[in-house]
Amino acid sequence: VLKVVENLGVSYVRGSDSYKTKLENELRKLKFPYKALAEDDYEARRKDHISHFILRLAYCQSEELRRWFLQQEMDLLRYRFNELTDSLRQKFLEHVNLSFEAISEDVKNELANELYASTPGLTMIKVKEQMFYKVGLVDAVDLFRARRVFIKDGFAYVPLKEIDAIVLNNYRTKLSKALALTARSLPSVQSDERLQPLLNHLSHSYVGPDYSVQKNTGKISLEQIDALSVKSYPLCMRQLHKALRDNHHLRHGGRMQYGLFLKGIGLTLEQALEFWKKEFIRGKVDADKFDKGYAYSIRHNYGKEGKRTDYTPYSCMKIIMSNPPSQGDYHGCPFRHSDPELLKQKLQSYKIPPSGIAQILELVKGMHYQLACQKYFELTHDVDDIGFSLNHPNQYFAESQKLLSGGKELKKELNNSGNSQQKSNSQESMNSSSTPTSSNTTADAELEGLEAYFAED
Repeated sequence: VLKVVENLGVSYVRGSDSYKTKLENELRKLKFPYKALAEDDYEARRKDHISHFILRLAYCQSEELRRWFLQQEMDLLRYRFNELTDSLRQKFLEHVNLSFEAISEDVKNELANELYASTPGLTMIKVKEQMFYKVGLVDAVDLFRARRVFIKDGFAYVPLKEIDAIVLNNYRTKLSKALALTARSLPSVQSDERLQPLLNHLSHSYVGPDYSVQKNTGKISLEQIDALSVKSYPLCMRQLHKALRDNHHLRHGGRMQYGLFLKGIGLTLEQALEFWKKEFIRGKVDADKFDKGYAYSIRHNYGKEGKRTDYTPYSCMKIIMSNPPSQGDYHGCPFRHSDPELLKQKLQSYKIPPSGIAQILELVKGMHYQLACQKYFELTHDVDDIGFSLNHPNQYFAESQKLLSGGKELKKELNNSGNSQQKSNSQESMNSSSTPTSSNTTADAELEGLEAYFAED
């Protein structure tokens, strides 16, 4: 279910009619009890709760897994909360100790002019149709700061369309703390040989390939990289490659993001050392300084130094959510971190048509960064619909190569996806634990049993 939520969140604008219709259809197909509260179905709610806590155990094991789980749970809650009737919504708020009082029609009519003036996006007719809640300022501080609500006597008068923001912030805080507490209890779980293989398998099965294993390792030559950067790189990596060629240097954040991407598309350790050294010595770094100051970190990324961790390329979510670039940096997501005017100039320099630039900037304005990247893919590859949900720079590269080569790489990439599931999807606490090969069959069988249980009518 959470994987479906992620894919639709990338492919559609969250909250749009098409998003809600598609999500409802997919949840019906999966027999997910998204209306269990409305239908007062105890058994369906019980399965929902059990599956949630099982996934908490599986996805608390690293920062990246926790971030992924939290985002998908938030999107699912937003959809389910907005699907509730007014009475059920009030019942839910009371159940989670957010007992916000819905104001009466008399109070709303009395405050109609103030509510209209203080609530952006609502006409006077909409104000009279909309339900408003009386909320303490502590709970509505974000809305108050953004000047989106009417304030009186220490209370914010929040329209129904904004109350979900308060519910989601409250849920995010509680779930984030719960995941951190669960992570502290992991040692006792990891000592149980029955549970650990199953939890590892769950956490690897639904976040997609991590591109740590590539069958085309060594098949890309250094001479091809400039051409590939123009036709098959996502904008974030194209920006990093151009900055490297122009300045003959990248700061640490850029070297990590681009270096792991290059590793993911197939550069061997020897090729990576040669690539970075050739470029850096064209600038202010001599060969000796490179060997002493930079070669170690490249070998480290390939698991040849330090803790021998085989680092995986960064996903879109990791790039968007962590380590924003500062002045002089070129890493990050251009759709998330660039000034809109600079982004527009960059797209113009890459010969993106004005209508396409306008579409991309509109998506960026709505904070739909991965959708903007998908639109960039469509415009640079002259296709109307890419047919997949984009969530990884290396996925962008693989899909581009597949499209440009007429689908010849399809089988290879599918094989890689399967192989990469055996690798760790994190660079933190998962480094110290791995699923024994002998446990894979058992974990698969147990996972199928779990899926069968939760799929029962």
